[in-house]
Amino acid sequence: MSSAHDIGGARGMGPVEIETNEPVFHARWEARTFALVVAAGAHRKWNIDMGRHSRERMPAYSAATYYERWLYGLETLLVEQGLVTARELGTGRAEAKGDETRTLHPEQVAELLRNRLRARLPDDVPPKFRAGDRVVARNIHPAGHTRLPRYARGRQGVVERDHGVFIFPDTNAMSRDKKPQHLYSVRFAARELWGSGVSARDNVIVNLWDDHLDPA
Repeated sequence: MSSAHDIGGARGMGPVEIETNEPVFHARWEARTFALVVAAGAHRKWNIDMGRHSRERMPAYSAATYYERWLYGLETLLVEQGLVTARELGTGRAEAKGDETRTLHPEQVAELLRNRLRARLPDDVPPKFRAGDRVVARNIHPAGHTRLPRYARGRQGVVERDHGVFIFPDTNAMSRDKKPQHLYSVRFAARELWGSGVSARDNVIVNLWDDHLDPA
């Protein structure tokens, strides 16, 4: 979907504010939100791509801070995956006894983070493209999640590198279908993306999957 965070190349967004000695968390609630996301993820009710899609559906995305988006996404997933009801979320009170066997204890966090599932897959899938191939990014506008940025759609580039077989996030986010396929680094001339007003020496590298590309 052309979601709120897909703003690459957009104008009028204001300057990038660089904060000197920026802390990891600006407030205690941000640290708590991060901890809640990690703890809830231990239930294995969703994957990282579902998590991204839950955040990009936030109505006031552009006006929200980073961890406000994380909190919205977590609340969305908790209800959608049946871990809490909308009423429980609103009142902050459980209406049924929880499953204490699924509680994540502090001493288990390090092991959980070490054993995170990887996006790379061992599946033997033939590549559709090779380094040096000219390709065009598909001009698609799916209703759900996609990792194909809006500014690259319909534009021509060159495959720089084949990274191997990975989970396809577009289907993984919507139906948990991993749909194994090759992931490539594709080089686009900046002028192909932004027009003749930019430097002819500049390029943009975008990581794209087989289903995002056609031969040029």
